[in-house]
This record gives sequence, C-alpha cells and structure tokens, in this order.
Amino acid sequence: MAKTKLSIPHGAWIIVADGQRALFLHNDGDEMYPNFRTARVLEHENPPTHEQGTDRPGRWSDTPDAHRSAFAQTDWHQVEEDRFLGRIADLLKDGVNKGDYDKIVLVAPPAALGTLRKALDKQVAGHVIAEVGKDLTNQPVPDIEKALSS
Repeated sequence: MAKTKLSIPHGAWIIVADGQRALFLHNDGDEMYPNFRTARVLEHENPPTHEQGTDRPGRWSDTPDAHRSAFAQTDWHQVEEDRFLGRIADLLKDGVNKGDYDKIVLVAPPAALGTLRKALDKQVAGHVIAEVGKDLTNQPVPDIEKALSS
C-alpha cells in the first residue's frame, strides 16, 4: 500500500502528544517544504500506578453468604494520561477562541489520539485538518517533519 503525503499548510499547528509529553509545533514553511518550529513543550510526570495508589481495591458482598468480590484496581497511570490529554484539549480550545490556532494536525499514538479526540471541543474539532496515529513525541523535530511529509 502506498503512503500518501500529508499536506501541512503554512501556519498550521502540529500537536505531537502522548500521555506524558506534548509538542506544539508551528509550520513556518509551506506544504512542499515544511519547517516546523517548536513553540511550546509540555511534560507531565506520571509515575506508574503502583507508585500512585497505596490502597488495595475495595470489596463488596454480592450474595447473602460470605462470598465477597473485589473491585478492579484503578489504573492511576492511565487516569493521569487521560487528564494530561484533556489539558491539551483545553489549551487548544483556549487557543482557538483567541484565534491563535486556525489549522491543527494531531499526531499521537492511536489510543491517545482517541482520548484526545473525545476531549476536543466541537469548535476545536472543526479546525483539525488531519490526524496521524503515530508516536513521535520522543523524535527530534526534523524527524517529525520527515515522518509527516514522506
């Protein structure tokens, strides 16, 4: 299957995120020769679940006899990742309302992209021109340019 080249216009914002890091990149170049400039980097420290929660899962009695069932363990790490992605969605909403973001490209691992998509305001979603399901948050900016334009 042939790859289709992503066309990112001049002035577009590329948000490269996962549950712990986000890069806000601006295309100072054009569709043919992109030139991404880093405008903002957000990092969110998120320790593993076993370091965040100390209590055992609760239990409940679901029958009149002594049988007890346990609640599922909360994945606090995932909860924090979802909160961080919600914060990114809020920042995008503020930026769209101020007129800072006109065209937005979202780049995130598929699960994070789905969470981010759900968190986006309808007005912001109208400014999203493309979505890419890749994890590029730890790549240097030139490699991100190459990955999105090849």
